[in-house]
Amino acid sequence: MLHTKKVDDLISIHKIYHEPRIWEYARAVEIRNKYPDAELIEVPAHNQIPELFGFEGSVEDWIWNKRNVLILGVKKALSARANTRSSHWIAPSQSNGCTMSCSYCYVPRRKGYANPITIFVNIEKIMGYLSRHAVRQGVKTEPDLIDPEYWVYEIGENSDCSVDAAICDNVKNLIDLFATTPNAKLTFATKFVNHQLLNFDARRKTRIRFSLMPHNISRLVDVRTSPVSDRLAVMNDFRKAGYEVNVSFAPVIYYQGWLEDWRKLLNEMNDILDQQTKQQLAAEIIFLTHNEPLHKVNMRWHPKAEEVLWTPAVQQVKYSETGQRNVRYKNNLKREIVFDLVSLCKELIPYCKIRYAF
Repeated sequence: MLHTKKVDDLISIHKIYHEPRIWEYARAVEIRNKYPDAELIEVPAHNQIPELFGFEGSVEDWIWNKRNVLILGVKKALSARANTRSSHWIAPSQSNGCTMSCSYCYVPRRKGYANPITIFVNIEKIMGYLSRHAVRQGVKTEPDLIDPEYWVYEIGENSDCSVDAAICDNVKNLIDLFATTPNAKLTFATKFVNHQLLNFDARRKTRIRFSLMPHNISRLVDVRTSPVSDRLAVMNDFRKAGYEVNVSFAPVIYYQGWLEDWRKLLNEMNDILDQQTKQQLAAEIIFLTHNEPLHKVNMRWHPKAEEVLWTPAVQQVKYSETGQRNVRYKNNLKREIVFDLVSLCKELIPYCKIRYAF
């Protein structure tokens, strides 16, 4: 039996912070009309909100903000950042922030650590930039691990597009754009099942990556997300609706009995996925990265999750590309557990291409 989480369980907008002159944009007006009872609060910029930014607050404030606060802004700097893993390019954001509250989330918890959703309303300008960028790339002549035919653009690096699509048509507009872009496709990962997306015309030019992990650990750390069972249950439907369906095993968390839990999940995938979905399936495998500031914040509201996320005996310091001091599993252990999970995937879901594992 599915315990489907609905959009209304996640979002009930009571406050809309907005930049000056935002109502000049049709998308902003559409959103205002969708939430007519929301209090409108003008701010100098979407990232200049003293009531939210830089204030950790209590978890009660975080969840209230995630559920009830929406921010509308204009995306000013447009650039596509080169990537080498699940996409060739990170597209300029159509949004940032998320209404969900996964305890391991590596996205900086700005806006009061809650990081509620900001929607960028100049979607036409974002789309125009992406169209011109794709034209400049020309035809993709060499297959690679990212895609055999198309240039791939990530549109959900700092958000969950399945939730964003319930607020406005930004995501639908981008799916429509790439459906008719001859040399490119888009991709995003999600932890939320939004059945509205099944009505979009993806034409195999959108790759949706359902984030999966064993049920018991997901119930502990995937706060306010759709249950893993719901995500598994719709994968065939999304493939039938015209999406390329992939999976993201992320983050993989090491704990007593972890591999046996993954064995159960992979066997469940075998039972649920139809043959056509299996034939086009690919996975990315990303093991947990954590950091001490997030650990300290989490200890104030979700210490149970930290019992599996913060395990100094098996973790070591790792500096990110931006210089942030993180922790990951120690090198010798990391090599072993990456090998173990990759081997298990090859044994149980051999049809699933592993795009990368680290």
